Amino acid sequence: MNDSQRIGAPKQKVWEALNDPEVLKASIPGCEELIKHSDTDLEAKVRLKVGPVKATFGGKVTLNDLDPPNGYTIEGEGSGGVAGFARGAAKVRLEEDGPDATILHYDVDAKVGGKLAQLGSRLIDSTAKRLAGEFFTAFGEQVAPGAPSTTNEAEAPTAPEDASPSGGEEKKGWIKGLFAGKKKQDVAGDEGKVDEPAA
Repeated sequence: MNDSQRIGAPKQKVWEALNDPEVLKASIPGCEELIKHSDTDLEAKVRLKVGPVKATFGGKVTLNDLDPPNGYTIEGEGSGGVAGFARGAAKVRLEEDGPDATILHYDVDAKVGGKLAQLGSRLIDSTAKRLAGEFFTAFGEQVAPGAPSTTNEAEAPTAPEDASPSGGEEKKGWIKGLFAGKKKQDVAGDEGKVDEPAA
């Protein structure tokens, strides 16, 4: 999945925000914890609901190919217990759009497995698009409060027409890379809790 987002702030300010754990934590839907261990290593705890599956994911995030202030590659992997796993990478590139605006381009390649993969690619992909929209809206508000931010992606539906199981094969989508991929392995509590649909 790839798209772009116009943010009403200079490129340097957007770059700094992309490297600020507090800004990222406030922008990632369901993010309960984001800990920076170094300039390139973080760990996260994210609580998400995808269709009938609710889970808390924990894992690590690594920033690679840093090219300040032009972009980087963010890689993540994590587990949601019985809900499944996620791993992936996103290439982020920043482009100036005048002195006071930046176009943020992203290209994501990621996978989920386990119970999440059984939900079907339509549900996974529509949820991923919705979460991406929520992330970029919140990120734009964090970086440039009061400035309009726009994406090229239309608002995604919250549920697709067909969410039939797919036999557990891995599915592609953005949720796996940037949201589900930012995890912490040793999270206590309800990690991996799965709510089954009502009969």
